[in-house]
Amino acid sequence: MAVEKVNSSSSLAEVIDRILDKGIVIDAWVRVSLVGIELLSIEARIVIASVDTYLKYAEAIGLTASAAVPAA
Repeated sequence: MAVEKVNSSSSLAEVIDRILDKGIVIDAWVRVSLVGIELLSIEARIVIASVDTYLKYAEAIGLTASAAVPAA
C-alpha cells in the first residue's frame, strides 16, 4: 500500500471519509505482573471502518465464517 502525501490541508470530512474507506485497526494487549503473579490483563481490539471495510477485515481473519453460511 502506497502512502500519498498531499500538500493541501484536508477538511475533517475528507479525513473521516478516508478513515471509513481504508479503516483503522488498533490492537492492544497489556499484562501487568509482579513476581510472576499476573495482576492485570487487558486485551482490546478497536476497529473504525465502514461496514464494507469491516466485513472484508473480519472475513480475512475468519470472524465471519459462521455468519456467512445462510440459514437452511
